[in-house]
Amino acid sequence: MFVDKAKILIKAGDGGDGAVAFHREKYVASGGPDGGDGGKGGDVIFVADSNLSTLADFRYKRKFEAKKGNNGSGGRKYGKAAEDLIVKVPIGTLVKDANTGRIIADLSGTEPVVVAKGGKGGWGNTHFATPTRQAPRFAKPGLPGEEFEVTLELKLLADVGLVGFPNVGKSTLISVVSQAKPQIANYHFTTLTPTLGVVSMGDGVSFVMADIPGLIEGAADGTGLGHQFLRHVERCRLLVHIVDVSGSEGRDPKEDFRIINEELRKFNEELADRPMLVAGNKCDLATDEQIADFKEWVEAQGYQFFPMMAAIRYDVDPLLNKITEELSKLPPIKVYEPEPMPELDEESYGDVTIRNCDGVYMVEGKWLLRVLRTVDFDDYEGLSYFERLLTKSGVIDKLREAGCQEGDTVSIYDLEFDFIE
Repeated sequence: MFVDKAKILIKAGDGGDGAVAFHREKYVASGGPDGGDGGKGGDVIFVADSNLSTLADFRYKRKFEAKKGNNGSGGRKYGKAAEDLIVKVPIGTLVKDANTGRIIADLSGTEPVVVAKGGKGGWGNTHFATPTRQAPRFAKPGLPGEEFEVTLELKLLADVGLVGFPNVGKSTLISVVSQAKPQIANYHFTTLTPTLGVVSMGDGVSFVMADIPGLIEGAADGTGLGHQFLRHVERCRLLVHIVDVSGSEGRDPKEDFRIINEELRKFNEELADRPMLVAGNKCDLATDEQIADFKEWVEAQGYQFFPMMAAIRYDVDPLLNKITEELSKLPPIKVYEPEPMPELDEESYGDVTIRNCDGVYMVEGKWLLRVLRTVDFDDYEGLSYFERLLTKSGVIDKLREAGCQEGDTVSIYDLEFDFIE
């Protein structure tokens, strides 16, 4: 079963908790704190696998959760970090935030991508020892791992996309120029899934061709099957529009050409400007006048026309040679860049809890976790933004209400600083 879209929940592992422990040693107050830190939670890592061609597996498993890091222990023993969770997807899969549509990653290469980061381990009580606090009896819990719903979208990686009405010969062409074996029959919607084939031109030159099935009028709005597969056209560097020039099914080839181009434009404006070659198929069923008239009409619109008979591979080579020539001039297959996480607005501020642990004011709030993961504290502008956010969101006022005074220690998860009025 070909599935090219799925929604799943991913959850990175929580960090292990820091330990409260004391080493009993003579002349050391309370034995001396020696609680170790917790281990880091496992990341959720996506990897593109060339052996996969569909997202069907994600229809049956919808939740992927990495393991939690181990807790720290006495003797300053750190907890063990949890193993990362590897999620394999087909090459060309986009990972998007299900709520915002933001592109998180494009799995078009072989490099693994960390999509959800595991939480850091909590500090043991060793970190909180000071000359005036020699026996701290508190530690930090591990940070929670990132958790969110993502949408997986497969956009096939192909150099050339074959588009056109059903039963015009797209599957026949890809079957005679490559090793692909699509189902072929003399009726509409024989091909129910996109088909990829590698076309070898000799001397180490080859390109990937994709048969995009099911395009009819209204496909961009959900009619027929084409709307399910239009997304696979978006990466193609070059389009080959195949038309039945004979009109053997009672349709006008000029109207067919116009309709399919309009559907591509409605789905994505960029497709209207994508380089395109036009192949007139079933020339054995057309008259010379029909072929000449369609050729003149197409070339008047700025397209190059190639008549052929795909079923017997007649005059297919000129088309393939032109495809090879055009691809040598075009940029590589489109790769989508990850989009940055938007800054928080006032409506996104949430509640915070503040606890006074022996003079250390611990601030917690889920929305603060998101901020900490996006701010670069080594950058002056990033630090200034965080300071403004704490003031604007009311965190500073709440610290004052909790009794925090200048010089006191404030701890926001894995960030610690002195409070300044």
